[in-house]
Amino acid sequence: MPIVIDRELPAYSILTGERIFVMDKARAVGQDIRPIEIAILNLMPTKETTETQFMRLLSNSPLQVNVTLIKTSSYSSTHTDAGHLEKFYKTFGEVENEKFDGMIITGAPVENMPFEKVAYWRELQDILEWTKSNVTSTMFICWGAQAALYHFYGIKKHPLREKCFGIFAHQRVLDGVAEPLMRGISDEFHMPHSRHTIIYAKDILHIKELKILAYSKKAGASIIKSTDNRRVFVTGHMEYDRYTLKNEYERDRQRGLDIKPPANYFVKGDSGEVKMNWSSTANLFYINWLNYYVYQVTPYNISEIDI
Repeated sequence: MPIVIDRELPAYSILTGERIFVMDKARAVGQDIRPIEIAILNLMPTKETTETQFMRLLSNSPLQVNVTLIKTSSYSSTHTDAGHLEKFYKTFGEVENEKFDGMIITGAPVENMPFEKVAYWRELQDILEWTKSNVTSTMFICWGAQAALYHFYGIKKHPLREKCFGIFAHQRVLDGVAEPLMRGISDEFHMPHSRHTIIYAKDILHIKELKILAYSKKAGASIIKSTDNRRVFVTGHMEYDRYTLKNEYERDRQRGLDIKPPANYFVKGDSGEVKMNWSSTANLFYINWLNYYVYQVTPYNISEIDI
């Protein structure tokens, strides 16, 4: 939220120059305020867990956020109770005439499949095109990020010899530009990853419309954004809870899969307590996105969203 001070104070110009959200008293008195509308297209099989994780992060902002949960109509989840989906979720067809200030498109466990072979690929393409005119800023997560980078820019994902699984260190890309999305985040930070494919930075660098904000030696380009701030791509899972990777690891072991323990995760051995060192980064990142890329730029009359 903005700090409201007199425009004549020296601090006003200094803070404005630092791209800190400062509002003068005249604007504060006359402004209209409404809730921020956020849509979540939940492609994960564990829908209840995933929706809770994202809602937890969205709730940390002082903004009032209204959340609309969306499911695909071309594919029905078999891991979530049908009653839950019927009660709490809408199909794309039910919201396609609406506008949203922000949208989150989650990952999905289909990364080893060609995009065109995914059951709901055509529907997802329609949704991606729809975001161009109906959403102020969209955040894409893991496979969702790979799908959007492929759809909008033709960037391909590449298979890994070994699953990228664990908590990995990331470095901010520092180029002298104050990037609001990364405000308050350390030069080195950590993020969970759980995927079999990767996006190479070299495939992004030549695209003028994209900018890499963070990179990991192990996980590759991890935070990317469009230069107009309307698309944010996160190849990891900042939203993960403390035990999400542990649950995935134990699930895969029970299935008899050849899976190594998540890297840099367990305090000792391959079970027991885990080291959670990404939650503060996650909270800052989502607050920054809501504030700088959604709240400050979306029109008060939501019907005017048509960028």
